[in-house]
Amino acid sequence: MTESVPLYEAMSTLRAVRRLRPDPIPEDVLQRILQAAAWAPSGGNVQPWRIVVVRDPEIRRGIGELYRPQWATYGENARRGLEGMKAEARARRERMLDACDHLGEHMGEAPVLLVFCFNPNHMAITDADLGRPSVVGGGSVYPALQNAMLACVSEGIGCTLTTLLCYEEESMKALLGIPEDWYTCAVMPIGYPVRGGHGPISRRPVEKLCFADQFGQQLD
Repeated sequence: MTESVPLYEAMSTLRAVRRLRPDPIPEDVLQRILQAAAWAPSGGNVQPWRIVVVRDPEIRRGIGELYRPQWATYGENARRGLEGMKAEARARRERMLDACDHLGEHMGEAPVLLVFCFNPNHMAITDADLGRPSVVGGGSVYPALQNAMLACVSEGIGCTLTTLLCYEEESMKALLGIPEDWYTCAVMPIGYPVRGGHGPISRRPVEKLCFADQFGQQLD
């Protein structure tokens, strides 16, 4: 087992790692990552999610084939946004898109793909009828992904989260034998990093994200 990374350090260095080696992940390491996911909170402690742990090479290859055209379309649109960006910001964005291109071509070569599934019938989705996109149901699923990603940092495992394969949900369900009343919400390729792995991240400062008592009011 690798030396444990302090929680705040793990949170402040968890970044998308898209270039992954094909080397297998030891079973004890994988089990700790899955256990971390299982510890995540969910509404009513129902845990309305499941993970399909994909290690079979043929199935991984099939998922990679589904992912490639989805990223190609998304990436092409994303590159249109580079026009007009300042040089430094554009360079950062281009580096990120290059890494995304690598994942687009090599998703199926990651040693493990964690496919997160959910069952909406087991969720109390309190914002379902508010006339806007619903997000509450995700609060019972995505904490498990976050736990798994933090565990990856602690284990020296690279990871990233993609939802593009939701566009291929029916194909994913057929490929993985997912029951009719269960659906997919994310795929997390994990593996040892090709390069530096997790490290410093760039985020908006707290004072831009948090308010005092009223929306928009500066937090002292």
